Amino acid sequence: MARKKKTENREYVYSEPISRSIVETLDTNYMPYAMSVIMSRAIPEIDGFKPAHRKLLYTMYGMGLMRGRQKSANIVGATMRLNPHGDAAIYETMVRLTRGYEAMPYPFVNSKGNFGKFYSRDMAYAASRYTEAGLMPICHELFDDIDKETVDFVPNYDNSTVEPTLLPVTFPTILTTPNQGIAVGMASNICSFNLGEVCDTVIEYVKNPEHRLTLTMPAPDFSGGGQILMNSSQIEQVYETGRGSIRIRAKYELGQNSITVTEIPYTATIEAIIDKIVELVKAGKLKEVADVKDMSDKTGLRLLIELKRGSDAERVMAKLLKSTPLEDSFGCNFNVLVGGTPRVMGVKEILDEWLAFRTECIKRRAYFSLNRAKQRLHLLCGLKLILLDIDKAIKIVRETEHDDEVVPNLMIGFGVDETQAEYIAEIKLRHLNREYIIKRLDDIEKLENEVEELNALLSDRKKQRQLIIDDMRRIKKQYPCERRSELVYDDASREVSAAEHIENYPVTLFLSREGYFKKITPQSLRMNAVQKYKDGDGPLTQIETGNADELIFFTDRQNAYKTRACEFDDCKASALGDYVSAKLSTEQDETVVGMAAAGDWSGCMLFFFQNGRIAKVPLESYKTQTNRRRLVGAFCGKFPLARALCVREEGDFVLTASNGRTLILNTALIPLKTTKSTQGVIAFSLRGKAVVERVEALADSPIANVNYYRTKSVPAAGHNLRDSDLKEPHQQNLF
Repeated sequence: MARKKKTENREYVYSEPISRSIVETLDTNYMPYAMSVIMSRAIPEIDGFKPAHRKLLYTMYGMGLMRGRQKSANIVGATMRLNPHGDAAIYETMVRLTRGYEAMPYPFVNSKGNFGKFYSRDMAYAASRYTEAGLMPICHELFDDIDKETVDFVPNYDNSTVEPTLLPVTFPTILTTPNQGIAVGMASNICSFNLGEVCDTVIEYVKNPEHRLTLTMPAPDFSGGGQILMNSSQIEQVYETGRGSIRIRAKYELGQNSITVTEIPYTATIEAIIDKIVELVKAGKLKEVADVKDMSDKTGLRLLIELKRGSDAERVMAKLLKSTPLEDSFGCNFNVLVGGTPRVMGVKEILDEWLAFRTECIKRRAYFSLNRAKQRLHLLCGLKLILLDIDKAIKIVRETEHDDEVVPNLMIGFGVDETQAEYIAEIKLRHLNREYIIKRLDDIEKLENEVEELNALLSDRKKQRQLIIDDMRRIKKQYPCERRSELVYDDASREVSAAEHIENYPVTLFLSREGYFKKITPQSLRMNAVQKYKDGDGPLTQIETGNADELIFFTDRQNAYKTRACEFDDCKASALGDYVSAKLSTEQDETVVGMAAAGDWSGCMLFFFQNGRIAKVPLESYKTQTNRRRLVGAFCGKFPLARALCVREEGDFVLTASNGRTLILNTALIPLKTTKSTQGVIAFSLRGKAVVERVEALADSPIANVNYYRTKSVPAAGHNLRDSDLKEPHQQNLF
């Protein structure tokens, strides 16, 4: 209830506060705002555009800017008929879509003037009155057949005109256009892919729904270039779920006492990188850097890092990659509006939705053309009746007294409907000649064929999908674009940077059969030497080395992953340890089968295969100048592996087969091969389906009668193990 309050000369009216529950307030005030932001602002739709993008591009299309350019201020003003959020917001939207800003791998706006750069925080764009803009040729693919009712149109905010709800894009712009938006309670962050790779993927996916996407579209492709650090499991996760992280690294050139950066991660800016380098230099963590300069100009990005004389440029770059935005991650969140509902989808789901949308556009275009053809055919069929007896038609018209009776009289005279009679009545006298009549009759035949083809298209899903495939091939050929982001499978940065500040002390390393790793100090090992393992697990390899030593882990995919002991935390014997596959980010279902410590790279690797073959490879074969993190083809993959061991000097090993036969041989009998993928030599001759089940050092074996099982040459068949040849329990080495 309103109350009055008087002062000396004034009277104020105020209201009592209204009591309202928080639920009611959220329902009436907050929820409409949240839905507006989600549906009409922040989240892109299946055509790849947010409403602001779509309104701007459609306005430019309506202004005839497929050819030529106009002042940006004029475009912004015209766009406000559809987007009333202010000229500044519209112009910022245009800037992002321009060729000059370079944020888009396939820009839609042909710009002239200063539009800034996406990789620079301080390089501002000029005012709209100084710049010009038009549409790029690729925009033909956005508006193809938009005038043929391929998409719905709705009234604008004041009902003064109409605008499309979606654009009938002929290729999946949702995957080729980077999009980022923050709504209420949700967000979207979509990376861009290479147009040619997307077209190839659509073609293969239409032909085979089980197509593996990474074969034709291995990774995203960012407009800023850089290097994508490939991790198959992470890429598969992004493709499958629409969520995940992708590591991007700068491209650089190493000079004498200098580093020149030419491409940076899409998520970074030059200023942020410089600020971080300056911060590290001031903190004393980057003493090798003498100066850092932004040398970017019209030719592109260029960041010069000057080093002090005598500095190791490669090692400094490794530290920079680890400590600055020169290496960064792009967090994927493929949140897309589909039918008014936000959905986080994997790439296959997005392709399914886009194919459904594009197929609907093709069908609507066909319906539009079909209706037009039927209408034209209907008129010409009526004209055909008249042309067969022109004299009769002329007589009817001449004998009709009133103008409004001409159409009804023609309808009665020839048995045509009103539409046909109206069309006939409007024919000029000059068209009643033989040539005109013959052409119209030919048109009837063409239209009948067109109607038949359109009906066949509407009823045949294969023909609709074939049109999509034809579009993909044409677009790939018409708009060629090489991949900008380089794919790198080897991570050279972490190991070099880690070696810079490593405390080296003796450690004992344990690797279990199921791939669990423990690093234990001598002090901790003296306190408790009994190792704990999971049920069913047990020891595989034990190595004594240093904390700074390089380690090589071998997997069942014939890969070798290099790291350092310091990358793992010290633990106790009672702990299970680290799961190596997760720590090294191996591929899905890839299992660690062996471990070696590099040391001084002396010695060799022995690969014992289940078929009795043994391969002997120098450990130095796995040494690389670039410190790559993963080496492929680390050993022969043609035969199942029984065990992988690193030996520093020649020694005796015991091989036990599944049929009970045992063989003792010295590794000196195995010739050394320099090729990592060598098949080795046959050392253990096996019969039937027998395989090598166990390999151990002779010192760890319970065999007492060694000479009976030892061979002086290979191959050898070994002997059946006898109980009488085993050591007494108190004589065995009970490790």
